[in-house]
Amino acid sequence: MNKAIKFRIYPNKEQGEQFARTFGCCRFLYNVMLEDKMKEYQKSKKRLKNTPAFYKKQYPWLKEVDSLALANVQLHLERAYQNFFRNPQSGFPKFKSKHRSRASYTTNVVNGNIKLEEGKLKLPKMSHVKLVQHRQIPKEYQLKSVTVTQEPSGKYYASLLYTYESQISEEKEAVEKMLGMDFAMSGMAVFSDGSRAEYPMYYRKSEKKLCKEQRKLSHCVKGSRNHEKQRRKVAVCHEKVKNQRKDFQHKLSRKLADSYDAVCVEDLNMKTMSRSLHFGKSVMDNGYGMFLGMLEYKLTDQGKRLVRIDRFYPSSKTCCQCGAVKKELKLSERIYECRCGNRMDRDVNAAINIREEGRKILCA
Repeated sequence: MNKAIKFRIYPNKEQGEQFARTFGCCRFLYNVMLEDKMKEYQKSKKRLKNTPAFYKKQYPWLKEVDSLALANVQLHLERAYQNFFRNPQSGFPKFKSKHRSRASYTTNVVNGNIKLEEGKLKLPKMSHVKLVQHRQIPKEYQLKSVTVTQEPSGKYYASLLYTYESQISEEKEAVEKMLGMDFAMSGMAVFSDGSRAEYPMYYRKSEKKLCKEQRKLSHCVKGSRNHEKQRRKVAVCHEKVKNQRKDFQHKLSRKLADSYDAVCVEDLNMKTMSRSLHFGKSVMDNGYGMFLGMLEYKLTDQGKRLVRIDRFYPSSKTCCQCGAVKKELKLSERIYECRCGNRMDRDVNAAINIREEGRKILCA
């Protein structure tokens, strides 16, 4: 199995320039290779198989950066190009922008060219970079690759990908504790035991400050020093919200993974909910899809399961006690009332139905 661990790094001035040079070369090579592929396909309707070696003679400055970083550019482009021909809905590869695209590159471990020592990270064509190692790496983990990224706020991070043999041989057969979870617009999720996730809605709380900083940015002259300073202030605000959200989701997903053998959820289409139903800010602030991804890999590491229920299953309209379906239930009705006498919170009723439907799937 593979596992990535992200560390904060602090490059000096020379190392920062080398990182910027590598980011630029990778971006340039990606755009040139994509352009040549498009031209060749328009001429001969064939796919061009170009490599970084084709361009190093024409652009000698490409030799100044890590060759494995350029090789990964080719792999990423080929994967995106093939995915488009297999599934056109995935979208055609786009050209990378210096200002809008993410500044990052990936390099692989070959003959010990990358080493993680105490507080330092050795990368190809670069001296040791200062690193904050907030956790110890198990001895059985083997380093596979490193991805260096620079956030819009100017901070640098190194994501180290390790490979290891999982100690969990198979999934647990006996499922004793099960939990049903229903998505909620406010609070992120409601559980079948009646509790709620109580997500603090960090973006909503920071919205006024963000508006203030973005308004200042709009008055700055593009390309000026003040514009760059204010742009970083806006980026820091967004980064803080992102980190707060991730911290909350990691802690909650760890708590659920340790407490239950299986968690049952609905297989929702979050993009459709945010765009078609015009719930963009609320849905995106919750980060529900990202939370499910965290929960799934933490459950899998322990041999447990995340059970996904069909999104068209009428969990909200079905009574969890008698099984009757209330077709005329409206979205504004937050209390579920049934003829059998059942009267409870609509989301808790849905979470219980999701749990029982997941139990049927596991027993089938």
